[in-house]
Amino acid sequence: MILLRFTGESDRAMGRSVMDRRRLVALVAGTCLLQPLAVLSQPGRDVARIGLLLPWPEPTPRAQEAEQVLRAGLRELGWVEGRTLAIDTRYAGGDPQRQREVAAALKAIPVKLIVTLGTTPIRSARDGAPGVPIVMVNAGDAVGAGLVASLSRPGGDLTGTSASGEEILPKQIELLSAAAPHLKRIGVLMNSTNPANGFFFDAMAARAKSLGLKLERIDVAGEQDLDAAIARAKGTALVVVGDPLFSLHRERVTALTLRAGVPAIYGGSDYVEIGGLMSYLSSNAWHWRRAAGFVDKILKGAKPAEIPVEQPTQYELVINLKTAKALGLTIPPALLQRADKVIP
Repeated sequence: MILLRFTGESDRAMGRSVMDRRRLVALVAGTCLLQPLAVLSQPGRDVARIGLLLPWPEPTPRAQEAEQVLRAGLRELGWVEGRTLAIDTRYAGGDPQRQREVAAALKAIPVKLIVTLGTTPIRSARDGAPGVPIVMVNAGDAVGAGLVASLSRPGGDLTGTSASGEEILPKQIELLSAAAPHLKRIGVLMNSTNPANGFFFDAMAARAKSLGLKLERIDVAGEQDLDAAIARAKGTALVVVGDPLFSLHRERVTALTLRAGVPAIYGGSDYVEIGGLMSYLSSNAWHWRRAAGFVDKILKGAKPAEIPVEQPTQYELVINLKTAKALGLTIPPALLQRADKVIP
């Protein structure tokens, strides 16, 4: 046997060469072992993509809050954005035609379902993206508006939450009358594009009649109509029906009612927090949290037609005493005791 021994620089060079080869082999082996994990973790594989159609033209604080609640709800249910879920958010504004176009664009991506808020956007999403499941958030009255066949068996491609406006709006008439008993006329501010307005107003008119009140419907088609519409309510009380149009311009709506000296009840506590007199409605956060549950069920294979529509069981009454004083109103103690929150 012949033994060869390398000494000096040749020996050291040979040693480095062997070590370099070993490192290379280890690196290649490690890469091969890790490659399946890297492939599995790449975004885009087995990701459920959903569309979020919001009826605001831009990311307003209320829109961002709604989206955050939805995302948090989905995380709690185990969905991880970028790995198992992708949310495509689109701000469509209040124009029904634009909402239909946005829904069609989401369908073309394609998305597995569309989540949207309010009666008009829900109907627009259904018409713009036929065949795509729609998760309704706070539909005014899903059955009355013809969006679903019934609450227990929706049928079709729509399910979600409904606010039962046909019951809540007459209650708002009653509460407003209690706060301003000297007024015998009440105006109802409505978005003329909302298909639910007809039966909503009829339900409110029936309650108003039983209280000896005269009801006047005040329709607006857009922001440009707000000043003149609210000016018409001077000398009356006013119900501002919950609608994305009014929510988007709630600071202006609230300021106009105060300037006109009109006691008003609104569809959301955020109006009262900036100076509105009072509000009575279910929590928006509740609707968005429940929407996450509907998304989860549909993505796991449930059919919207067979998922019952849910309605809130708790409603929040908020009263602003500073505004009441500015309007010359003394809120009855019994009404204050019923309030969930009183702003001094």
